[in-house]
This record gives sequence, C-alpha cells and structure tokens, in this order.
Amino acid sequence: MRVALLALRLMCLAWLWPVTRLDSSHFTNKRRHKDMYVAEKTKQKHGGRVDLKMKKLDSTKSLLIKSEQLLRIEDHDFAMRPGFGGSAIPVGIDVQVESIDSISEVNMDFTMTLYLRHYWQDDRLAFPSSNNKSRTFDARLVKKIWVPDVFFVHSKRSFIHDTTMENIMLRVYPDGNILYSVRITVTALCSMDFSSFPLDTQNCSLELESYAYNENDLMLYWKNGNDSLRTDEIVLSQFFIEDFQPSFGLAFYSSTGWYNRLYINFILRRHIFFFMLQTYFPTMLMVMLSWVSFWIDRRAVPARVSLGITTVLTMSTIITGVSASMPQVSYVKAVDIYLWASFLFVFLSVIEYAAVNYFTTVEEMKKLKRAKIPTSFNATEAMVFDGCFHDNEIDLTPFPEVSSTPNTERNTQSRNSIVSAPTEGTRLRRKHPFKQNLSFIMSNSYMIDSYSRVIFPLAYLLFNVIYWSLYA
Repeated sequence: MRVALLALRLMCLAWLWPVTRLDSSHFTNKRRHKDMYVAEKTKQKHGGRVDLKMKKLDSTKSLLIKSEQLLRIEDHDFAMRPGFGGSAIPVGIDVQVESIDSISEVNMDFTMTLYLRHYWQDDRLAFPSSNNKSRTFDARLVKKIWVPDVFFVHSKRSFIHDTTMENIMLRVYPDGNILYSVRITVTALCSMDFSSFPLDTQNCSLELESYAYNENDLMLYWKNGNDSLRTDEIVLSQFFIEDFQPSFGLAFYSSTGWYNRLYINFILRRHIFFFMLQTYFPTMLMVMLSWVSFWIDRRAVPARVSLGITTVLTMSTIITGVSASMPQVSYVKAVDIYLWASFLFVFLSVIEYAAVNYFTTVEEMKKLKRAKIPTSFNATEAMVFDGCFHDNEIDLTPFPEVSSTPNTERNTQSRNSIVSAPTEGTRLRRKHPFKQNLSFIMSNSYMIDSYSRVIFPLAYLLFNVIYWSLYA
C-alpha cells in the first residue's frame, strides 16, 4: 500500500514539473521585455545614450537634503544680495596671513598665502534652533547662496587651495549671521622704488574691493579694527618685516562710482648682509688689488698691464651680474653708484700706469739725446745701455778737454765752488709754480707711483665714508 502511494506522488510531480518551468520562463521573458521598454524610452529621451541606472538616479535627484530644507534654499532668490533695494549691506573682513612666499624685484610683485574671512547677515538663511548652535558647511553649499564678490586689486594671479577638497568653510548661525572663510594664494603688484637699493625699504599693500557692488550696495570694513589683521611668525630670506597694518579708503571709477577698498600694508626692510658678501666686499677687494700695481716696478710692463686688465674685467663681470638680477629702471640705484665709482678707481689705476710708462719713455729719450755713447762701445754694450734705466743714473756726457793752465784750473775750481748742484733736500724745500712742479714730476716719473700709493686709498676711503653716510 505504501509503495503504491509513493508511486502516485511521483507521477503527480512528474506531471506538474513542465507546467512550473513554463510559468517561470514566461515571467522571465516578461521582465526582460519591460527592461527593454524602459531602455528604449531612455534612449529616445537622451539622444541614443542608454543608462540602466538612470531610473534610480532620477528618483532621488529631486529630493532636497535636510540642510537645504532647513535653510529654505529653494524659497529665495540668492542671486540678489540681502536687503536688496535698501541700505548697503555691511560686510566685515578679517585676514590671517599665513606666509609671504616670495618677493620679486624683477617682476615687482609679491606672493602671499592668507585666510580671508567674511562676516555678514542674511535673514533668508535664519533657521530655528533649540540649542542656538551654528551649522558648518563646505563649498557645495556656498555655490547655492549669495556671498560677497571680494577680489584683489592689482592681482596678477590667485587661486583657492583645493587639496584635498576646496579650502572653503561656511558657518551659518540661527539668527542669519554668516561666516565665510577661504584660503587663497595671491600674487599682486608692488610698485617698488630702487633708488636706495640694496639699502632700501619697500612699502607694499594688498587691496581688497567688491567688484560688482559699489558703496550704495555693499560696505566693506575691517571687522575688529586694527586687530583684524593677524600674522603668523614670518621669516623672509632678504627682508625684515617692520610693520603690518590694515587701512581703508575709497576708490572711484568714472563708469560705476565709488567703492569701499581695504588695504593690507606691510613695510619691508632689506637685509644688507647678503649684498655685502656678494657685491660690496668683492668690489672693495678688486679696487685694493688694483693698487698693488703701484708697488710693482714701472719697467715690468707685462705684470702691471695684466693686473690692470684683470681687475677691470672682474669689475665688469660684477656689474653685469648685479644688473641682470634687477629690473631695467630708468634711474640710478645706490648699488650702481658704488659699482661704477669703484670701476672708475680701477680704471684710473690702469691710466696711471699708462701715464707712468709714457713719462718714463720720454725721460729716457731725452737722456739718450743728451748722452754721447763712446765709439769704443760695441753694438752689444750699446744695446744694454739703451735698454737699462736707473733713477740715480748719472749723466754720461763727457766733459770738454781743456788745457791744464794754472788760470784755467783756478777758474774751474772757483766755478765749481760757486755753481754747485743743489742737493735733494734743497730742491724739495724750494717753492715752484704749478707748471714747474708738473714738469718736475714728468721728468721724475717714478714719483707718480709714490703719490698714487697715498692718493688712491685716501680718495676711496673718503668715497666710502660719504656713500655709507648717505644711504646707510
């Protein structure tokens, strides 16, 4: 009996299995046709692009997030400023300077990274709160509400930091007060005066202003007065920051009217030690090196000429290097005065040797004309005599032969006793006119070097005293 009942159940299952399979395949085909219909409709609507997830995205796209519902973003037109048609909306500003990245003399600009914070009130964003706590948002909500259009006047380049997200913060209070903070790096123009470079002090400023709203629509002001500008400890390689202070004013444009403008003023004083090592000390050494020529024998032409040319070329290299790192201004800088005056001293030392060499040659020629070389000299001895010159060289002109009569000897002795050559001390004590002194120096060219050893250092020392007293 049990075997018959089991066989009957198996027969029933075998009969119902094809029916169940047919129903399952029919349901699968029906679902496939439905998906193809949805895809066809989507393809027709979006120009041939099929996205099977479109239905799911579209179902949530129209839902507002809770923050937008709380602030009623969709209920107001935030393209208009708060209180449009009424008095100007006050917008407070405070700035925290993070760093001064670079200051370029060639481009006449500076780069600064700062935190720029705005404060204003917008009643449209007020919301009920039981604990009176603010709500903080990021850049995604900032794009949907009204914010002040503050820009940097005379800015060359600027950008908002966006690593890892945009460095923007929006904080909304229940009463509608708003704090909007953004981290910016800006490169702005700084009109520099290089008349005293590198002993100069520069006054640069970063200027903030609304681009679209004049003073009738928006009023910019420093939120906390002089305390609105805060700085971290900033250390610069070539400058010392003497002062950081905020100020304000008005700017007029003929087409649009008056605008409120805020200024971030900072005074920079240049460190001189870098330029002392790179410019002033090498220049002084080159000038003093040119004085070594005065202690070299004036007959050593190759040594003195090569030394003079070397110092001149080195000074030219220093001047070229300093000029390449500076803007092409149309006025004379303090460093130009020092370099060119030093170059003049080096150049004059070369000219001094040219004068010494010329006067020495003239003096030798005169003595050669007065001298009568004996005929017993051979060619080699004459050449040696012609090429050698000594300061204490005696006149080799032979005396005329006279008869040795007693009267002649007596007259010669009396003449020698009366007309005697003046000693060197007597010649220095005598007073001569300027032309006689000049001719005396020309006939004694070795004295030019003696005077130059004293005159050149004293003149350069006097120049340094005057220069540093004027610019330091």
